[in-house]
This record gives sequence, C-alpha cells and structure tokens, in this order.
Amino acid sequence: MNLYTKIIPILLIGTIFFGGKSSTTQQDIPGDIAIAFKVGTAKELARFFNDNLELAVGDKEDIYSKSQAERIIDDFFVDHPPKSFQFIHKGGKEAAQYAIGKLVTFNGEYRVYMLLKKKNNRLLIHQLRIENEIE
Repeated sequence: MNLYTKIIPILLIGTIFFGGKSSTTQQDIPGDIAIAFKVGTAKELARFFNDNLELAVGDKEDIYSKSQAERIIDDFFVDHPPKSFQFIHKGGKEAAQYAIGKLVTFNGEYRVYMLLKKKNNRLLIHQLRIENEIE
C-alpha cells in the first residue's frame, strides 16, 4: 500500500505537466515550411502544396497547379533572395490551419499568408499569398 501512495501522486503530476495533449489535438504547421522560406527553396515548399492552390505573388494571382506554383515561387526567390522568415501568428482547428509570417529578403519585406487544410492526414497549403509589407 505504501508503494501506491508514492506512485499515484507521481502519475498525477506527470499527467498534469506532460499529459495535457491527446492524439486528437490539432496538428501543428510543419516547421519545414518555415525552413523552405528561410532558405528560399521552392522545391521544398512545394512538398506542402495541394494539387491545386490559390496563389498570389506580385502580379500573378490565380489558381495554379502544384508545378506551376512551384515555378512562380522559384522565380520569386530568385528575384527576392530571403534573409529571414518567421511565423508571427498561427491558428485554426484540426482540419484547417492558417499562418501569417514575415519574410525579409534582400529586396524588401513581405507578409506571407497561408491556409492549410488536412488532406490524407497531412496539412497541405491550399492558399498562399505573398504581399509587400507596408509600414
């Protein structure tokens, strides 16, 4: 009985501090997306594109296939080599997440907006917008 009086409080404390998450919690936005923006690699970013996505970059705004969107983003990174990227806000629910990020390039600062939806148990980018940041 003495053993149980020692183990139960330890289990309760462990549950309070470490057991707060369950398998049904929302899926976080993959960190590789931020890395792809930081290093300016469209190929890596395209791994997270849905088959078709709404894309707005500069004067290009339409629904594009994954490969078309990858080429547009690649052109953007060639013209605007990144210095840094960070998410400044994330939110959403299990089936849909959104994120807002700040992209600093050698040619200016940009606000990045994205909407990710769950497809085949993966979060994929369905909408991506890169806009000049106006202060």
